[in-house]
Amino acid sequence: MGKTAFIYPGQGAQYIGMGRELYDSSDAVRELYSSACDVLGYNISEICFEENKLLDKTEYTQPAMVLMELAATKLLKERTGLKADISAGLSLGEYSAIAEAGAMDILEAVSLVSIRGKLMEEAVPEGRGAMAAVLGLDQKTIEEIVSDTEGAYIANYNCPGQTVITGRAEAVEKAAEKLTAGGAKRVVKLNVSGPFHSPLLETAGERLSQVLSQSEFKALSHPYISNVTGDYVRDKEEIKPLLVRQISSSVRWQQSIELMIEEGVDTFVEIGPGKTLSGFMKKITRSFENKDKVENIRVLNIEKPEDIEKAGGILNA
Repeated sequence: MGKTAFIYPGQGAQYIGMGRELYDSSDAVRELYSSACDVLGYNISEICFEENKLLDKTEYTQPAMVLMELAATKLLKERTGLKADISAGLSLGEYSAIAEAGAMDILEAVSLVSIRGKLMEEAVPEGRGAMAAVLGLDQKTIEEIVSDTEGAYIANYNCPGQTVITGRAEAVEKAAEKLTAGGAKRVVKLNVSGPFHSPLLETAGERLSQVLSQSEFKALSHPYISNVTGDYVRDKEEIKPLLVRQISSSVRWQQSIELMIEEGVDTFVEIGPGKTLSGFMKKITRSFENKDKVENIRVLNIEKPEDIEKAGGILNA
């Protein structure tokens, strides 16, 4: 009997209108968004659904993404009865994974990432940091080049052929030149407001630690996977220190997916806007050494009500 994992995308997947169909289709979702507006002190529904420039601003992106992801999860579970054995999220998505595992409720998660977003924006003045996706170069070569470039770091191990670097703007630019010369097919600068997942955000982590000290996480109903370690978290006491480290540490997403596959997960449900993680999944499974482990893997995407209906049909077939 295989296992099911709920997986959640991170910042960058957001778009105006995300979650609108879920909102229109469910009284429970509308009530959830209304409660989130009260908690945040501003109209998150307008920011998600109406044309504006705030949705791409980190302090608004983060609560908007987590709210949409967890609203979709709530509807999926209510309408299909599907439950996760494991959850995981890429960067920001880890907070959705933790909430899905029962350690905090939806509004607590939304409030927490709203503060996290502000702390991240305040940590490094805009323009001082940068991030870039390195395409078509092996991770070992990237690590060697980046470690030899002061002020540059690995942000994300996304999948074979895609690794994200981060750090001071001039260092990222210098590393990009070296990586291109070293054989990268492309190095694409990302449209982000800061050098996320780098030591430059350690001060944000320290301030986040103070916020987390006032939070009380509940016992986990199932394990989730930490970005920092690429391994399971089963004890609620591990959550706070790992979240503090996560803000300035590399995201080990490829390693997280590989662990779940090795542990018998054969159904991955990506919940949230877009299909970024599904794209990573294809590349990870393609390069997975034990082909028997990946031949029956299925990936479902949950973004709109029709996706939930389709998933219910597939899972009950």
